[in-house]
Amino acid sequence: MVLMMKFNVQKTKISFPAVAVILIVALLCSGCAETEGTEEKVLRVVFNEGPDTGGSLDPANGWTGWYVHQAGIYETLFYYDADMNLMPKLATGYKQLNDTEWEIQLREDVSFHDGTKMNADAVLFSLNRVLDPTNSRSSEYSFIKEVRKNGEYTIVIETNDVYAPLIASLVDPIMSIVSPSIVDADKEPIGTGPFKFVSFEPSTSLEIEKNPDYWGGDVKVDRILIQYNKDSTARTLMIKSGDVDIARDPLQSDYSALQANPDINVISRETLRTYFLFVNGGKAPFDDVRVRQALSYAINRQEIVDTALEGVSGIPATGIFTNTMPWNAKDQIEAYEYNPEKALELFEEAGITKGTDGKLYYNGEPFTIEIQTYTKRAALQPSAEILASQLEDIGIISTVTILDSSALTANAVAGTYDFSLAAWSTAPTGDPDYFLSLHYLSTGNYAANWLRYSNPQVDELILEARKETDEERRAELYDEIQIQIQEDAAILPVFYANEIYALSSDVEGFVMYPNEYTIITKDIGFV
Repeated sequence: MVLMMKFNVQKTKISFPAVAVILIVALLCSGCAETEGTEEKVLRVVFNEGPDTGGSLDPANGWTGWYVHQAGIYETLFYYDADMNLMPKLATGYKQLNDTEWEIQLREDVSFHDGTKMNADAVLFSLNRVLDPTNSRSSEYSFIKEVRKNGEYTIVIETNDVYAPLIASLVDPIMSIVSPSIVDADKEPIGTGPFKFVSFEPSTSLEIEKNPDYWGGDVKVDRILIQYNKDSTARTLMIKSGDVDIARDPLQSDYSALQANPDINVISRETLRTYFLFVNGGKAPFDDVRVRQALSYAINRQEIVDTALEGVSGIPATGIFTNTMPWNAKDQIEAYEYNPEKALELFEEAGITKGTDGKLYYNGEPFTIEIQTYTKRAALQPSAEILASQLEDIGIISTVTILDSSALTANAVAGTYDFSLAAWSTAPTGDPDYFLSLHYLSTGNYAANWLRYSNPQVDELILEARKETDEERRAELYDEIQIQIQEDAAILPVFYANEIYALSSDVEGFVMYPNEYTIITKDIGFV
């Protein structure tokens, strides 16, 4: 079977006169600064987080690609638009030559910020940086056997076996295309995006400027000053006072007040991120599916959304995939609606019984659960605390432990945990194989090392879906997988995250993408 996909891409070659750039006397001015004979348009943005890999801006370094992609510095061969349609970016199309070879055609009108031409050699250079075994995420692309050049603007990717999600896997920002002339990818990023790197202060700020030769057309602002601030109260004050033009994730309790402010526009959208509980299936009694199901029935997801999220930053989850994920099977899987009576029935079947003191007992000892979580995302701790309170209500002695990510991971791998509350973008490549293979395939890292989960039927379905090139049949297989893993309850979905932005009323052209790594685009400007 030969699969071809050619996108209608209009080639553009636009050049712009150089714009003189001078220092802004103060950051707290309006979005425009006077320069010699012109007015510089400066956009001021505050994000809740930024690059956290020791000051590196290399997109091939861990998850740094997300942050430099958010800033509009780097681009990938393909991307998902705001409606989750797979589209070409630096590629123009692709053709499946046979079961294991895919030919990708590249744009011929793209240059990097340093003037180097974007061609097949540049793409090979970039992709091979990720495939290098020394790359910490290279195992995620172990399905790729080889990437080779087949002409100045054509490459061929060969996989070890049939791998249907190949094109989708190239969407992840780790696969950003980097200039082969780059000297220091950590300190001086050079991509093809609408904005060029100027300066970076780790954990504090990133400054970028307009790429006057951007292949995609006119860039609306001249310069962007991005600040990183983990304090949602501070971010909210910054947008209220006019110190920034865009604030990501403002204080949830101020949502209504921000909406009522005539100088601010508030927009919200469900993302691809699910907050869920890892359950240690290698530890009794969590190795009993009835116990895991009972625990899911004991969770009042709506209360968590209404309390921890102020009713605005999420919605109760059904399955692992959010509503914005095209492959979700929400209409076919049964939700674990809050039902403490059902939970107690299942606990009793599993040998966990209620004592005269109203507490649940397992093997003659009080049933206890420790919920471990981390601090990176503000909603984790309050959500964990409400979860603990809900488990207490049903008779389970519960505690919450806050750890850094490395300690949390160490405990999970060692098996010294009960619950671990996490927040994942469950479809960063837009394809279900990514998350399902990691968490539900018995050889997957999180299935084997965190969940201790193995279901031969699920293994068979995941491997079959990975090889199925017919999308309708793939969808059927993923529906079957989601129905089964919902029943197995190895992971307990809690809520789907909504992303919230507060914008100055004079900002235009801002579009929210569910993937969370497409934020700064050429179209953002001022009215």
